Amino acid sequence: MQNEDDLRGLAKVMDFMRAISILFVVINIYWFCYQSFREWGINIGVVDKILLNFQRTAGLFSNILYTKLFSVVFLALSCLGTKGVKEEKITWNKIYVFLTIGFILFFLNWWLLALPLPLVTNTGLYIFTMTAGYLSLLAAGVWISRLLKNNLMDDVFNLENESFAQETRLIENEYSVNLRSRFYYKKKWNDGWINVVAIFRACIVVGNPGSGKSFCVVNQFIKQQIEKGFAMYLYDYKFPDLSEIAYNHLLNHSDGYKVKPKFYIINFDDPRKSHRCNPINPAFMTDISDAYEASYTIMLNLNRSWITKQGDFFVESPIILLASIIWFLKIYQGG
Repeated sequence: MQNEDDLRGLAKVMDFMRAISILFVVINIYWFCYQSFREWGINIGVVDKILLNFQRTAGLFSNILYTKLFSVVFLALSCLGTKGVKEEKITWNKIYVFLTIGFILFFLNWWLLALPLPLVTNTGLYIFTMTAGYLSLLAAGVWISRLLKNNLMDDVFNLENESFAQETRLIENEYSVNLRSRFYYKKKWNDGWINVVAIFRACIVVGNPGSGKSFCVVNQFIKQQIEKGFAMYLYDYKFPDLSEIAYNHLLNHSDGYKVKPKFYIINFDDPRKSHRCNPINPAFMTDISDAYEASYTIMLNLNRSWITKQGDFFVESPIILLASIIWFLKIYQGG
């Protein structure tokens, strides 16, 4: 009920502004065609005094365009509250035609009053063009309001304004990863490309669980980099999903490598499915800092609570002791 009352109130306001707009048209005709109205005997003394006071205080009739401009302003405001009709076929070309005709007839008709014709003829032509121009502007204003409102109702989620043109060209280089895409633009779906041409600048894929990050992006990165002959260090957090994709794709594209690559798996959760490796192999250590880093990693993984106690004597001492043991074993008898 409240919504209906608001709509009725809005309709009354729109009607009132349109009435003011029409009043300005009538005042314009009455003032600038006053001689004809006087000859016809339909001039009103009270109205004459009111209009003279307006002219004396505000100069409302100093220019023939002033009242016309006020009329058009109130007409435009009244059209804002017009309710759209969905079935009506309205085009912008039709609106432009009526706007042009209305502007010419409504604003550019002052010269009719100065024609060397009988006064009644001049007045009739002026009133006719004013009326026709006003009706044309009214029709164009109502159609603009309806067209805009219908467009917004057809696109309630504002998809059209939020869509934009995206890359449709395939841009490749020796390092690039190219992902197929589809995007909505200009009321249709288009095929496009996401070209990652500067892959060494690092890439990040963000999305909710199950949103398709691996299927759409990660898998394509793995396959295309293998096809281009890259070595790969792959953290398979869904083991063995990504590992199987990488392994099978490597088997099918191993001819793209100058040196035939080998495929290794390190699995801490299930050593039965893992290759064996020695992370503290003497050959991997070139400096005592390597021994310290290995010791640091081992001890903090064995004692997770030490992570918050770094710098304490009883934390650093065993790390340094293990580092010294590792380095001693590295240099003792050649490792």
